[in-house]
Amino acid sequence: MKHSTSAQDLSVQDRFGRTVTARLSESAAALPYDISERLRAARMQALGKHRVAQTAPSAHVLTNGGAATLGFGEGEGRLWHRLAALVPLLLLIAGLIALNTLNDDFRAKELADIDSAILTDDLPPAAYTDSGFLQFLQTRREQQDQ
Repeated sequence: MKHSTSAQDLSVQDRFGRTVTARLSESAAALPYDISERLRAARMQALGKHRVAQTAPSAHVLTNGGAATLGFGEGEGRLWHRLAALVPLLLLIAGLIALNTLNDDFRAKELADIDSAILTDDLPPAAYTDSGFLQFLQTRREQQDQ
């Protein structure tokens, strides 16, 4: 479960902490000397054990020509790292070429099916280019829809 604290919640907590501190300070003045010394020693001991929050160091990043890159090292395998970085690019290019080839093949097959249907039809191919024939087909379709 996440706990989110807003600025308003923090200010309420700060005011509460200041109020408690003020009341404890007023009460501490009325305590006997030996008790106040023991409280002071306990307070110092608690502050000594208190941990200061530390930030984790960031990952090692090298800058290379204005662009941040992860350091692969400057050793013998640098050429192999560059070649390994080219493998995904080459696979992407090969996949795009394969998709383009398949798409061209499917399109050619569709066009061949249309051409064979036109050539095996009873109508001559010139009828499809006649504007009167196209109008005849449209009116015929409208009559069938009604």
